[in-house]
Amino acid sequence: MALRNIATLVFFVMMVFSGAYSSSVYRVGDFDGWISRGLVDYNKWTSTKDFHVGDTLIFAYNNQFHNVMQVSDQDFQSCNATSAISSYTSVSDTITLKRPCHYYFICGAPGHCRVGQKVDIKVSLPVPENSIPSSSPSSPYGSSSPSASNPEEMSPSSTLSSAPSLISSKLGFAVIAFVLGLLGFVH
Repeated sequence: MALRNIATLVFFVMMVFSGAYSSSVYRVGDFDGWISRGLVDYNKWTSTKDFHVGDTLIFAYNNQFHNVMQVSDQDFQSCNATSAISSYTSVSDTITLKRPCHYYFICGAPGHCRVGQKVDIKVSLPVPENSIPSSSPSSPYGSSSPSASNPEEMSPSSTLSSAPSLISSKLGFAVIAFVLGLLGFVH
C-alpha cells in the first residue's frame, strides 16, 4: 500500500515538473501570508502575477486573529464583511479559481481590511501557446516559421521558449531520482 502511495506521489511530481500540470499555486502574501500588520502590500503582490482559471490560492494565517471572506466588488471597496459570498477560517484555505473574473477577498476581523488586508485577484483564461499568431507573413509555399533545419532562421526567443519546460522536465526527473534514492529504490 505504501509503495502505491509513493508511486502516486512520484507520478504527480513528475507531471508537475514536466509541465503537464499547467496550473499555478500562489501563497497569498508569499512568505508573510495573510496578515494585517502592514507588512504585505497585496496590490503590489498581485501586480507581479498573472492569475488564470485553474490556478490555486492558498491563504495561510492565524485563525485566532484572521479569516478570509470572499466578497463583492462593492463590499471589497467599503470593507464590508457582513454579506460575504464565502467565508474561510481553517488557517490554510485553498481556493481554486474557477472562472475568469475578479475575486475579492478581505479579512473580516474588525479594522483589518481598512489597514490593507484585502486582495483583488483578476483571473483570465490561459492563452494556449499555439494560438499566438506568428509575426512573420505566411508563404504560399508552405510554413514560414523557423525550423530546426534552418537554425539561422530561429530567433533567440524561439529557441529559449522551450527552455523552461526542458529545464523543469530535467529538474522533475532529478527530484524523482532523489526521492527514489532516499526510499532505497535507486542505488
